[in-house]
Amino acid sequence: MEYRQLGRSGFRVPVLSLGTGTFGGGSDFFKAWGTTDSGGASKLVDVCLEAGLNFFDSADIYSAGLAEEILGHAIKGRRDKVLISTKATFRQGSGPNDVGSSRYHLIEACEASLKRLGTDYIDLFQLHGFDAMTPVEETVSALDQLVKAGKIRYIGCSNFSGWHLMKSLAAADRYGWTRYVAHQAYYSLIGRDYEWELMPLGLDQGVGAVVWSPLGWGRLTGKIRRGQPLPANSRLHNKSVIDNGPPVADEYLYKVVDALIAVAAETGKTVPQVALNWLLQRPTVANIIVGARDEAQLRDNLGAIGWNLTAQQVSVLDSASATTLAYPYWHQRGFGERNPPPV
Repeated sequence: MEYRQLGRSGFRVPVLSLGTGTFGGGSDFFKAWGTTDSGGASKLVDVCLEAGLNFFDSADIYSAGLAEEILGHAIKGRRDKVLISTKATFRQGSGPNDVGSSRYHLIEACEASLKRLGTDYIDLFQLHGFDAMTPVEETVSALDQLVKAGKIRYIGCSNFSGWHLMKSLAAADRYGWTRYVAHQAYYSLIGRDYEWELMPLGLDQGVGAVVWSPLGWGRLTGKIRRGQPLPANSRLHNKSVIDNGPPVADEYLYKVVDALIAVAAETGKTVPQVALNWLLQRPTVANIIVGARDEAQLRDNLGAIGWNLTAQQVSVLDSASATTLAYPYWHQRGFGERNPPPV
């Protein structure tokens, strides 16, 4: 297993982590992802550890905390062998303070996650989204307080805009507080918006990317192909999943999938393995979160490492997935001498 520095920190993480959104299935939305119970989760953790993957990602809203509980059971007795990431910010109750990134909610959320996970510290604690109702100084100082208390070791954010992240980093630098070292962001061959602003920011500020939904919200599994019906077991049959995920035009998807199929045939790898390997060659990417309903899916995802696509194969995939940038990025790219793309 390859390890990489997480942003501009001394913390090294494996290039793959296992996401626990498939654990529990506590609602219709999460049932579409998976319904892995404690026994199944323990087996997946066994497979991961055998392969050198010791990083597990969760969130308090995954099946209303059930995913964290199941992960806690699965790692019981081997906490010293694993790294745990979890997230907070989104609503976790009906009260006025049961949501957001206030000091009150973050401390409550952290303590609740620690209890569900059965641990006394979290390796990487991330904000699940930006809270525009709370001053960034309150949020970052609360996270710094949790670090100093030994509750969490590193902090990150997720789904931030560039200015959200930069404002938070500036506050941390101004007051000498703990900085974000990770940004958990959506990035895939059919979702390359991350490259426009967040990737250059990550390079400049030393913030590593932890990639969620690297297979484009279940569209790059190799089962969705031009001229073929949606597989019966696809989560994309679920309206809630579609409504809450990134939209992708059919023709664009098929163009990328066609290129993936061609490269997969050249390499002897599967479509998901090629899609994941492409991401591992992108700037700032420190870790990719992979999901797995079962052991077979997990082992296939593990096959994405230990080899690299050629420059020509990367170019084929780049071309197939290229889109017109939004303003001002298309304008900036026109002056590459002063605004070169990330490399």
